[in-house]
Amino acid sequence: MDYRYGELPFGLLQSLLTFEELLRLFLDLVVRLGGDVEQALDAMREFQRKGWISPDIDIEAFREALEANGLVGRDAEGNLALAGAGERRIRRAALEEIFSALEKSGAGFHSVPRPGGGSEQLPETHTYEFGDDLARLDGIRSVANAARRDTDELRLEPSDLEVFDVEHQSSCATAIAIDISHSMILYGEDRFTPAKKVALALTELILQKYPKDTIDVVLFGDDAYPVRIEELSRARVGPFHTNTKAGLALSRGLLARRRTPNRQIFLITDGKPSCIHEGGRLYKNPFGLDLKIVNRTLDEAERCRREGIQLTTFMIATDPALVDFVETLTKVAHGRAYYASPTDLASFVFRDYIRNRKKVFR
Repeated sequence: MDYRYGELPFGLLQSLLTFEELLRLFLDLVVRLGGDVEQALDAMREFQRKGWISPDIDIEAFREALEANGLVGRDAEGNLALAGAGERRIRRAALEEIFSALEKSGAGFHSVPRPGGGSEQLPETHTYEFGDDLARLDGIRSVANAARRDTDELRLEPSDLEVFDVEHQSSCATAIAIDISHSMILYGEDRFTPAKKVALALTELILQKYPKDTIDVVLFGDDAYPVRIEELSRARVGPFHTNTKAGLALSRGLLARRRTPNRQIFLITDGKPSCIHEGGRLYKNPFGLDLKIVNRTLDEAERCRREGIQLTTFMIATDPALVDFVETLTKVAHGRAYYASPTDLASFVFRDYIRNRKKVFR
């Protein structure tokens, strides 16, 4: 079996000496190979045979260390498989990889651009309004206002009072719908692995930084189905068409269960919708934009808009016909669209996630 690995320069692979460095390579291979631990270790042995990993490194000892550290275990058939700790390390590694490429200001608490109930006091103030918390009263500015108003007798009036603003923190429910149709790995470019890493990293970010937020992950090809975070690393592209309507419908249904008014869908795809379910069968047309399929997909986008769900589409394609479709989808949903490459996808998604919290939710 041939293995292709293009993320790290091969010249650097020989310098992998520590367990942590070797672990990063292993975890990346596991994600690329659909969670197959045995295949990932075979790939590492092949890299060593080709001279890309130093012959001084003991791959078998590395495997034993993975088991000893609880990162991998044995399934019912006795095969190596990722354990819970291994899944968490994959999510953490994806998060570290993505944030190493983002600006330092990219991470942090996301907030809406208006004062309100929150946890962090801001230096800005506003004139006291009925209902404001007097514990946030800015005494110095309030007294200064009174002094400017009346220099003869210092007497506070309600119009003199100023209170500090605070950031208004809000929870958010996010669904990320990822295209697993065959085109995601066609033309010599793997678009699916970056999309999967984004979902893994975004999930870890939410678990660590935004515990009140939720995230659901949906995979869609001929049909759509949800995956638990623990199963995401094992997701693979299949010989599927693109049922964008099913992906949006399932995401919308999952978000309907979340008890927050702030809901959004991130749709990641590289192609046109090419199938829908109709009358208990799969209606498909991979050639051009089929109006029946397009219109059913647009209907689903309209439902998202009516239910107050923000739709953001990340299109990994630049074909003019597809651009026109995405623009129409965006107008119908009153959403946003980005035309991203696999190398920029993470930056787009993470910046939009934080920006969306700041600019949209009120």
